[in-house]
Amino acid sequence: MDAKVQILTLSFSYIFGFTFYYLFKLNYLIIKNQKRFYQSLITILFMYNIVLIYIIIIFNINNGIFHPYFFILILLGFYTNIKLTKKMLKNVKFRRLIAKMQKKWYTIKNRGDHNKTQSN
Repeated sequence: MDAKVQILTLSFSYIFGFTFYYLFKLNYLIIKNQKRFYQSLITILFMYNIVLIYIIIIFNINNGIFHPYFFILILLGFYTNIKLTKKMLKNVKFRRLIAKMQKKWYTIKNRGDHNKTQSN
């Protein structure tokens, strides 16, 4: 594997770890109020799809050659995003934006339940 392909694969692994954090949080928001069985099933399917997407993209980039430091960079991207999110939450503007997004998400998600509780 030449240096260009290796740098491309390393950078993709880091960005994949970075985006994996957001997808993980989105999955958590979706399954948070579900039954335990559905939480487990959806999480297993989610992880299966994430791994499959990563493998397909790695096969397209470098013909499916895996190295341990690719996975280390995924974890580093995930960890970096956790730290970055904590820093952003300290900022008041980002807190308002996140609160607004969560409020919109919960009202869309529970639209049917929301109307029933107000009428009672």
